[in-house]
Amino acid sequence: MELISFSAALENSRGCTKSHLLLGNGFSIACRPDIFVYGKLFEQADFSKLSPSAKKAFDALGTQDFERVIKALRDAKAVLAAYDGVPSKLLATLQEDADGLRELLVQTIASSHPAWPGEIEEHEYAACRDFIANFDSVYTLNYDLLLYWTQMHTEEGAQPSSDDGFRKPEDDYDAAYVTWEPGNSHRQNTWFLHGALHLFDAGTEIQKYTWVNTGIRLIEQIRDALKRDYFPIFVAEGTSNEKLIRIRHNDYLAKAYRSFSEIGGALFVYGH
Repeated sequence: MELISFSAALENSRGCTKSHLLLGNGFSIACRPDIFVYGKLFEQADFSKLSPSAKKAFDALGTQDFERVIKALRDAKAVLAAYDGVPSKLLATLQEDADGLRELLVQTIASSHPAWPGEIEEHEYAACRDFIANFDSVYTLNYDLLLYWTQMHTEEGAQPSSDDGFRKPEDDYDAAYVTWEPGNSHRQNTWFLHGALHLFDAGTEIQKYTWVNTGIRLIEQIRDALKRDYFPIFVAEGTSNEKLIRIRHNDYLAKAYRSFSEIGGALFVYGH
């Protein structure tokens, strides 16, 4: 297969009805490799609230990939449960560590995340805007705020061209958050396929934390929520099937999945 340049790929896609972008973790790593590489997250994670074996599981598998270890723990529990005589306490510990690692990953990303959009250089925003401007819609598998900050960081007086489907709630226009409803998604062109730090499932509605409604830095709102054990929408399950189950049981994630499944035209993948 012949590799072509990005500009050539763009030219080849000109005849397509639409062009779409799928972002992976490489997008965030390219911006801040000292934060978003799994090894860095592992170094910064506080394992003190989990069993001593949880951290040893990383060494046993020779990895610093949280999702791989979560999958291994859940697989181990499933296999051991099929054998007679396996202590129920061990099975419970495996499940607790798998769930705990998922929450620890969220907390670690939030704690090490840049505190505010001003920590990203203007030339970095400009490069990202120029790149994203080539596409009609953007799908991301990343949990962090970098894409959101980029889309909101427009020139003075200019409105963002992105639409993530969130609007002020009709029954509480002064709320400190905005909400997502399926009816608002017709013009939506930005989707967080695996959730994100600033998206929360409030039971009867999907909420997005914002700075403009509170004056409080977004990452600080998220860290405060985590301290209160209020966790964002976050797909970090191990297997593809487990991820799909999680996605199908959340209205926003299920709609994002259907949107991505139904795209037509050209698809560009970056950061995988």
